[in-house]
Amino acid sequence: MEAEIRIDKYLWSIRVFKTRSEAAEACKTGKVEVNGQSAKSSRDIKAGDRITVRKGAVRFQYMVVCPIDKRQGAKNVALYATDITPQSELDKLAPPAETIFLKRDRGSGRPTKKERREMDRLLDQLDNTPF
Repeated sequence: MEAEIRIDKYLWSIRVFKTRSEAAEACKTGKVEVNGQSAKSSRDIKAGDRITVRKGAVRFQYMVVCPIDKRQGAKNVALYATDITPQSELDKLAPPAETIFLKRDRGSGRPTKKERREMDRLLDQLDNTPF
């Protein structure tokens, strides 16, 4: 184990990304930050650094425990990184509690303009209600 390692190698080794090229691409597109600053894939990280990775709408946060450049099994990841992602970010992964399922009887054909307007009005009301 080394004292410092490239960020793309580290993110791949702790299983944040499936391939090292995915990790490098995330760094290149500005989706990875180290200690609050955007990081290129060649950036070296050390123990104690905070890493933020944006995947979709969620911003995952990790604390570097020990830099490693060899891919680890899922059980061993905790030895090298601590997941400090806030619960509010993890909640974004869950599907919404309220889901609407519009069902039409089989064989009833396409909705008429009037039925379509009623469905759109209902969906608009649900989109504007605060949760």
